[in-house]
Amino acid sequence: MKYRRLGNSGLKVSEIGLGSWLTYGETVGNQNAIDCIHQAYELGINFFDTANAYNRGEAEKVVGEALKSYSRESYVLATKVFFPMGDGPNDRGLSRKHIMEQCNASLKRLGVDYLDLYQCHRFDEETPTEETLRALDDLVQQGKILYYGVSEWTAAQITDAVHITKEKNLRPLVSNQPIYNMLVRYIEKEVLPVSEKEGIGQVVFSPLAQGILTGKYKPSQVIPSNTRAANDNINRWIKSYLNDDVLERVARLEGIANDLGIKLSQLAVAWILRQPGVSSAIVGASRPEQVTENVKASEVELSNDVLTEIESILKEIDGFVPIW
Repeated sequence: MKYRRLGNSGLKVSEIGLGSWLTYGETVGNQNAIDCIHQAYELGINFFDTANAYNRGEAEKVVGEALKSYSRESYVLATKVFFPMGDGPNDRGLSRKHIMEQCNASLKRLGVDYLDLYQCHRFDEETPTEETLRALDDLVQQGKILYYGVSEWTAAQITDAVHITKEKNLRPLVSNQPIYNMLVRYIEKEVLPVSEKEGIGQVVFSPLAQGILTGKYKPSQVIPSNTRAANDNINRWIKSYLNDDVLERVARLEGIANDLGIKLSQLAVAWILRQPGVSSAIVGASRPEQVTENVKASEVELSNDVLTEIESILKEIDGFVPIW
């Protein structure tokens, strides 16, 4: 496993991180989830990502249970705040009240004294950005979090937040967590350049496009019954990928992977890691062997010729926008 700095901070995170969206505390049994986390740790993954909103805190509980086997200083633990955690008017968003209350709740569910990284899960149009940033800065001062960041903020929102932290002498943002994969590349236009300029590292999610970039879905073929796409409880975000135009291009990408002697999933993650502004690619896993397969992407280096061939395929589906 290789490690990269999280933006301009001194924190080192594994190039491959393990996430828990749509899996732990929900569709994957707790013991299987714990086995995946243990496998990840043993293979050198030190970055574990979750969120309070993942099945209303259940994912945090599973992640915390798994990580208690290891010394606290040996891993980097990240969670997030924004989405509703109750029915009350203050049980959501990025107000000072919600941030403070949910940070304490997350610490309790995870069973730890502090979070390495606390991220704003989305931008809150109803709360002044300065209020949000001051609350996060205070959490750092209190020792409850070490670093903070955002997720799926626009380049303009990130720029405004950076300006406020500088003007008010607050601790800086260190991370952004956007969707990024071969099929969804919107961050390359504005978010990546702004983030690199301001020292903000990307910890990207869905690098395998909900499993599309594993090659398990084929054009004009029936969806396999044991896959995410066949599960109506969690397939909301994957359906828009399932068209023959996209899947035919994915099949061609798999041909490149085969020529290189690697899995399509490894090609997809290695392609993401070609970006110097990416600190970590967060994969999901329901079985330990999936973790093992994905970790091998950290060893793959793609030549300029291969990157050019990939780009020629991806340009043909430029403009594809999935629902997520």
